[in-house]
Parts: sequence; C-alpha cells; structure tokens
Amino acid sequence: MKYYLIAGEPSGDLHGANLIKALKAEDPTATFKIVGGDLMQAEANQKPLIHTSEMAFMGFVEVAKNIGTVLKNLKIVKTDVLAERPDAVILIDFPGFNLKIAEFAKQHQLKTCYYISPKVWAWNQGRVKKIKKIVDHMFCILPFEVDFYKKWDMPVDYIGNPLLDAISNYSFNPTFKADNGLNDRPIIALLPGSRKMEIAKLLPAMAKLPYLFPMHQFVIAGAPNFEQAHYQQYFDGIEIPVVFNQTYDLLKHAEAAVVTSGTATLETGILQVPQVVVYKANALSIWIASMVIKVKFISLVNLINNFLSVRELIQKDCTTETIAEELDLLLNNKKHRASVLENYALLAEKLGHPGASEKAAKLIVSYLS
Repeated sequence: MKYYLIAGEPSGDLHGANLIKALKAEDPTATFKIVGGDLMQAEANQKPLIHTSEMAFMGFVEVAKNIGTVLKNLKIVKTDVLAERPDAVILIDFPGFNLKIAEFAKQHQLKTCYYISPKVWAWNQGRVKKIKKIVDHMFCILPFEVDFYKKWDMPVDYIGNPLLDAISNYSFNPTFKADNGLNDRPIIALLPGSRKMEIAKLLPAMAKLPYLFPMHQFVIAGAPNFEQAHYQQYFDGIEIPVVFNQTYDLLKHAEAAVVTSGTATLETGILQVPQVVVYKANALSIWIASMVIKVKFISLVNLINNFLSVRELIQKDCTTETIAEELDLLLNNKKHRASVLENYALLAEKLGHPGASEKAAKLIVSYLS
C-alpha cells in the first residue's frame, strides 16, 4: 500500500521516521511519499516534498507573518496528494496545517489517519466536531486524551507514547563527552528549542547561566536545521559547546536541564533529568494564547501528571535569575531534587511501555485492509 506521511516539525519527523520503519515491517508492499525532515528522509529513502525547516512556524503572530509560505506549502501538498492518491494520508501532529489537509483528503475520498492527536483539549475544543467528520482514525499518545475524546463521542485508539520507542531504540554513545571535547565537570543541558523564534527569545537568558554556575559546564542541544554560528550570536562572552543530533546523549550525561516547553520536556522526564521548563514568545501571541488556552500547564510532564511536577517559567517570569534559582534547587537541594524524580516515576507509570509505533502501524494496516 502507498502511505503519504506529513510532519511539520522536528518532533513529528522523529515519530514519522519510527512509524515508517514499523509500517515497512507490517506491510512488505509499503511505499511512501513524505513531507518531513532528515529522519523521515533516511527511513523512507527519499527526499521530502517539503522539509520541516520550511514549515515550523509557531505562535499566532509568527504564523501570520509567514502566511504566504504556509499557503504556498498547503497548495503544494494538496496538489501532490491528489496526484499520488495514496491508500492513506497519515497526518502527524501539526494541526494548523494537517487539519486542512485532512479536510481536503476527505473531500477527495482519501483515507485519513491522524497519528499524534492535535491538542484540541488545550484550546478551541469545539474543533472535535469537525475532526470527527474529516479524520477516519485518530491515534492518541497521551493517556488523558482518550477520556477527552470520549466526552465528544469520538472513538480513538490509545497506542502509548512514541517517545518511549525513540528512547528505548536509541544507541547511547559511551564516549559522548570525549567525542565532543567536554571535560569532567558536571553538565547542565540547555535545550532552547528547534524554532528560530524560541532560540532568539530564550537563549540570551540561558547564555548568562555559566557565570552563575562556574563549577558546571553548559552544553546546548542544537536543532538540526541550524548551524553553530546561529547559536553563537546569542552568547554573552562565554563560548558554550553546541552538540547536534545528540540530545539524548546530552541529557543522559546531564545533572540538570533547562528545557523549552514542548516535546523535549517529556523526553527529559523520561530520561529522569531534573529540569526547569521555560518559554517566551511574541507578547501578542502570549496574550492571545492566554485568552483561548484551557490548560493549567504548558509542559507535557505537568499535563500528564496533572499537577506541578516540574517548575514552569513563562514570559516575564523567565529570566536568567529565576532560571538560576530553580537550577540551584535542582542541583543542591536534595529534598527538591528527590521530589522531581518521584514525579518522574509517576510519569513513567502513566506512560506505560514502548511499542507505540508498532501498535499504530498494525492498526493502520488493519483498518486499510
């Protein structure tokens, strides 16, 4: 069968690559067309129609500024989907774009599978009514999503979280520190996000932290769509190592982490690294979000546990000083550090076991058959 997968950002690219691998194992006749990143390209052995680096805009204002590119990308993908007429269009998160593709696919009698549910529980919950009409099969990766959809009388499949697959399948590098020229001082990992806006807003505050923790070395997890020079422009007189495509190795070696809200907060939790979650955006985007978003927390760790498991510093509360205060507690206050690790144990219990990609692939093939 022919599968058309669409991911619009790095986390979706990771999950898309693992799903392609699982589909190949489940369906020996599988062929693919992709919109995604380097990982999906490697697994599908083909160049994406559009690369994630040309698609990942976040925030109301940022999307508005790039609306021309967004509309152009939509047109390109719609034209290609219609030309390919796959057995299934598999949409991976990225709802602003992918729900429009789902509607288009439905209009043209193409099967749609949504892998990693849009976060409709966070805002504009009424969108579920439309989703029920345009998505044939919804696959959820967060435990509380099943109950949410049940309220709207929409059947969904809970498959577990694909990050567990990604981490359990990862080959950790035992010589990570030596290979990257790092010394024996304990590491604090800095994860400033994968989008230009996130890095511009958050890295300046992060880059001052080495002055306050001279006994530690700070290392940045670089996004694959940027180069070293992009990060250096935000340094504050101290060179900070940047490692690319080694985020799990970095977290494995880290004593603590400063993490931009997003998928990385959950990866950090799964890897048991005490963290402080940070986020800044355009002030107008934040104001609009505060009007419409219906959740208590911004990080996945806190959302899944349904209580404040790790500290969140948002907008004006996100400064070098406030980040440093929480880091100091995570590093030096044994009771506080132990509490975060206990919260991670509860998180692990709620997430369950690896196998999400395989479960999704089996369900997709069975539904199409």
